[in-house]
Amino acid sequence: MRVVLEDKGISQTWLAKKLGRSFSTVNAYVCNRSQPNLTTLLEIAQLLSVDMKELITDETERTTI
Repeated sequence: MRVVLEDKGISQTWLAKKLGRSFSTVNAYVCNRSQPNLTTLLEIAQLLSVDMKELITDETERTTI
């Protein structure tokens, strides 16, 4: 999730506001200390205009085309 946010130039604060959650909660998702439920993951994917897989794929598994 961190990579997607950085690639899109979106802050954790912005995402937290859009989700109606605290910065601490979003930061826990980004730092992999906590996992969002499926509904929240879908909402994040929609807000960031990405496929949910991009949010849960390990950075080393990503390929650049």
